[in-house]
Amino acid sequence: MKLAYTAAAVAVLALAGCTATQQPPASMGAVGSVEAADIDTFFERYDEASLELSPESKAYRGIRDEDYGEWNDASAAADARQRQLRQDYLARMRTGYDLDALGAQGALSYRLFEAVAARDGLLDPYEEYGYIFNQMTGRQSGIPAFLINTHTVTNISDAEAYIERIRGIGPLMDTLIARAAQRAANGIMPTDWVYPYVLSDIDNILEAGLDNAVLEDFGGEVDALDIPVPEKEALKQRAAQAWQSHAAPAYGRLRSEMLRQQAIAPSDDGVWRLPNGGEYYDALLSYYTTTDLSADEIHDIGLREVDRIHGEMREIMEQVGFEGSLQDFFQYTRTDDRFYFDTREEYLAEVDRVVAAMNERLPDYFITLPEYELVVKPVEAFREQSAGKAFYQSPAPDGSRPGTYYVNLYNLKDMSRNELEALAYHEANPGHHMQRAIQTGLDGLPAFRRFGGFTAYTEGWGLYSEELPKEMGFYTDPYSDFGRLGMELWRAARLVVDTGIHSKRWTRAEAIAYLTENTPNPDGDIRKAIERYIVYPGQATAYMIGKLKIMELRERAREEMGEDFDIREFHEVVLVNGPVPLDILEEQVEEYIASGEV
Repeated sequence: MKLAYTAAAVAVLALAGCTATQQPPASMGAVGSVEAADIDTFFERYDEASLELSPESKAYRGIRDEDYGEWNDASAAADARQRQLRQDYLARMRTGYDLDALGAQGALSYRLFEAVAARDGLLDPYEEYGYIFNQMTGRQSGIPAFLINTHTVTNISDAEAYIERIRGIGPLMDTLIARAAQRAANGIMPTDWVYPYVLSDIDNILEAGLDNAVLEDFGGEVDALDIPVPEKEALKQRAAQAWQSHAAPAYGRLRSEMLRQQAIAPSDDGVWRLPNGGEYYDALLSYYTTTDLSADEIHDIGLREVDRIHGEMREIMEQVGFEGSLQDFFQYTRTDDRFYFDTREEYLAEVDRVVAAMNERLPDYFITLPEYELVVKPVEAFREQSAGKAFYQSPAPDGSRPGTYYVNLYNLKDMSRNELEALAYHEANPGHHMQRAIQTGLDGLPAFRRFGGFTAYTEGWGLYSEELPKEMGFYTDPYSDFGRLGMELWRAARLVVDTGIHSKRWTRAEAIAYLTENTPNPDGDIRKAIERYIVYPGQATAYMIGKLKIMELRERAREEMGEDFDIREFHEVVLVNGPVPLDILEEQVEEYIASGEV
């Protein structure tokens, strides 16, 4: 049976962990009395209760109501309310619904809600282990990025809410500072080298004064409104006053706390140094990969994949007639000017060309296609020095915000021409933009399935989407194909260095040396990557683990179905139910193989 869906786009909930308002909603206290005629209605009520605890999640979803100008409550008590809500609804689902009596999608939703709860529960004992301020996901840059990229201004009310959020930066930041200080007192704080990055972000914001990126964004959005000029100027003046009176002093207080912590920060990198650090890392690996693979097993998979990819790279080296060792070839592609763009404009123009060419071919390989607009943007100046090389933010479900592929062009020598194709396929189509658009377009499914996710599935699909274009006839330049392999090698090496740092107690220098020896990436790229894995432990292992499972399932289907195998239908099976743990994905593909139907 074919299922038709309208494609939309998922909002990336990047601020998980700070998900509540000051008071719990009335509906939370009545969880036990929730009556739902069907399980979909039950999940609708869970979504409503969850959204009441998170104004920021509403904004990501394009919902603008009475709390549009508020930030999430960032306190530990708010996190506890969110956990309790999840536990209460899980218990209510289990007592109120018979899994065997539900229809196919209802039963899948039941199982996925259990899976989400179990996955989140893995990290409940380690709630205070995250680094609130860091160079990758830190709130010092996340707060302005939210205002610029998520808070949409379509009328005066939205502009008023924006100003309210600027004012709210003060109390929000104070809560975050206090929580980070308490974690530091308990031995939970980033390594010493992290603090200069955080301080750089803070100084970029403070030194810009009233010319900062937030007020620039606000002014641009207000200027686009169809209102008299004096009203526009009054709004901009109020925003500037709010910044001077509330936001800027809050960033000053944050700067003082970061300087205090920097003076006492540890020098060891891995989470093994934290209390119960080994158990914490095991929980992170299970959380991100949705498997029970141990750190040692993941490390060994990485070593095996690195060897395989090195062999394929040597074939390309022979194809282009390069004489020397593989490491010599790495050094050549890492340093020769021919492999880099001279200007940002040239890089972005080539991305546009690559994306357009791929979009024309999508119908040959996919049944359901993305319908939301995709835009490509450089990372904003205030965070480009610390941000990763590329990332994606989904559009709002109502279309008020396009899907955005962010590319970090701070240093063009970190952005190899060879990798441009693979990076675009991963972040745009057929990668994240396609997958998340289809996910949100599953209109009849519960919101936690349309807007949530499992990292191994989502990033596994992104990495799979780098290899698929090879079969579609892309990567015609052997150096671009080498770049594709370099990207895959990067994800294989992550398995080695992430587990090396956090389980085998490698130093930052040892991890950098491993990537320098075994990958063609530029020095700056290598350093930034290792620094990412140190503050974001476990997450990077999900890419290759997920991709290997998707490839395994595809080849199993191709072998067992023979001439009946259809790549378009296989992709529909993988995408049509949204993100799932890898074991459930395997079940779905096995059902497809047995029935021959999507």
